[in-house]
Amino acid sequence: MSQQSDHPTREETIKAMAAVIKGVKFAMLTVETEDGHLQAHPMTTQQTEFDGDVWFIGGKDTGQVQSMMVRPNVNVSYADHSGGNYVSISGRAELVENRAKLEELWSDFYKAYFPGGIDDPSVQLIKIGAQGGEYWGSDGKLKNMLQMARAAVTGKPATDLGTNETVEF
Repeated sequence: MSQQSDHPTREETIKAMAAVIKGVKFAMLTVETEDGHLQAHPMTTQQTEFDGDVWFIGGKDTGQVQSMMVRPNVNVSYADHSGGNYVSISGRAELVENRAKLEELWSDFYKAYFPGGIDDPSVQLIKIGAQGGEYWGSDGKLKNMLQMARAAVTGKPATDLGTNETVEF
């Protein structure tokens, strides 16, 4: 008789990560600067199906894009505070020139950053190829608060604060 695992499959973990990514408007993209510091910037999440790649639109003249040219290892993090779900993706940034993909991702929102619109010469597509990811999920904020309160009162560690899964790409 085989036992079923309590751990989700790789596909289930990726699906849970994709749901968080889809539901969060802004991600934090962390790059390594020239002097070796880590620096995070908010970036607009593109509404594409997460398949291991995450896409952003940035400016060619920004320090962030300049850093990715030389040091492509990055981290992208998503936080769904209301649902208690979080995703962290480590990967490599690739600066892409692809007009069809740019047209797919472009919205008038970007005119605030690129006065020349989609044809602005400083528009840069950024593709993050995930190498690994981590997902934290909970059954809700109230349940977690009760678990933590119980732990504080009893002095025993909280035992059920949700799930934490890692996945390699």
